[in-house]
Amino acid sequence: MADNADIANELMERRLEGTLASRLTPQVPVNDPWCEDCGDEIPAPRRQAAPWATTCIECQGIRERRGRHAR
Repeated sequence: MADNADIANELMERRLEGTLASRLTPQVPVNDPWCEDCGDEIPAPRRQAAPWATTCIECQGIRERRGRHAR
């Protein structure tokens, strides 16, 4: 029979697994094929690899470079 510590440990493990899964899995895929920065079409391979992407590869690279310099 499990004691309170075992039950608490099991609950914490389940909560941790759920939290990690929700952070690693995109929540809502984006169906809009157009880049929100430049307006060009996001290439199909990028949409398949990252269905949540809202920018084309070039614009995403610009965003990432800006993010590094802003720190």
